[in-house]
Amino acid sequence: MLVLSRKKDEKIVIGDSIKLMVIEIRGDKVRLGIEAPRDVSVHREEVYDAIRRESTSEQQS
Repeated sequence: MLVLSRKKDEKIVIGDSIKLMVIEIRGDKVRLGIEAPRDVSVHREEVYDAIRRESTSEQQS
């Protein structure tokens, strides 16, 4: 895992088409802005896990 430090309004670039920007830091929460092509799915991990579980259960039916 790569660990980076960023300040508010600083960005991280992933590949040629994905940018993450620190929008706000409040206490122990960080708000991120994500710029990505429409064909790239972006989800919070818990939402992604729920989608995978649902997809797996549908395939088993």
